[in-house]
Amino acid sequence: MSFTTCIRAAAPDVMAPDGSEVRLLAAASRGSMAQFTLPPGAVSKAVAHRTVEEVWLVMQGQGRMWRKSGVQEETVELRPGVSISIHAGTSFQFRNDGDELLDCVGVTMPPWPGMDEAVEVPGIW
Repeated sequence: MSFTTCIRAAAPDVMAPDGSEVRLLAAASRGSMAQFTLPPGAVSKAVAHRTVEEVWLVMQGQGRMWRKSGVQEETVELRPGVSISIHAGTSFQFRNDGDELLDCVGVTMPPWPGMDEAVEVPGIW
């Protein structure tokens, strides 16, 4: 076992398949962490993950997150302190409705396997 220490990069490490900016954070054998950001007025592409699940915490900004799995569907308000789960196979899309950066931290379980993990799906916006 080894310890991991990671310092968040000032610039995005990569663009997510949904179009959000991603800064990679610490990872372990069972999960990885990242910061996802959307600029004011931006809307992500709707995607579904093939095998991973995620939990997110909103750190800054305001917006909405749409999720759909089977017949269950909901749109929730995003603001600092709100946390959500995204189960494998769930379609989701988020948007920044404010005039500051929408900043979320997410944990992916198991760790993010690569860009082909996310599949574009029909969205709400």
